[in-house]
Amino acid sequence: MRQKPIQHHIESLAALLLFGVFAVCVLAVLLTGADAYRGLTQRDQEAYDRRSCTQYIATRVRQADYAQGIAVDKDFGGGALVLDAKEKYRTWLYCQDGWLMELYCLAAEPLEPESGQKLMEAEDMELSMKDGLLTVAITTPQGETDTLLLSLRGGEGEEAAP
Repeated sequence: MRQKPIQHHIESLAALLLFGVFAVCVLAVLLTGADAYRGLTQRDQEAYDRRSCTQYIATRVRQADYAQGIAVDKDFGGGALVLDAKEKYRTWLYCQDGWLMELYCLAAEPLEPESGQKLMEAEDMELSMKDGLLTVAITTPQGETDTLLLSLRGGEGEEAAP
């Protein structure tokens, strides 16, 4: 009787078992890496969404930063930032229905907030201006508040739109 074929099957089984353990380890590392990657990209996207809203407002304010060019209108809904406040055409930045909105219109026209362009999701925007310091607090849909402080170079601005 021959004993050699039985030993050959055991060697094949051991190699197959070792390959299975290796495959399971590789799969575990890949799943762990994919979960970490998903968490990092979600965190980065949330940070980008939060920062992009305040950075957009900062850019728009810097574009209109000249003497008496920026005003805060507390009577407009929950408050609005008025850019080019002394010009014939004005830009209004405000929050409505969970969106940061922008409305560009003639200064003499009646304002219709629903006519504005939806820019980014934002639950609320609080504005204040004192001694040339503009404070903008944006509340994100996740409930986080991001605050922007800008020192106006072109003048002190106004607390209410003219």
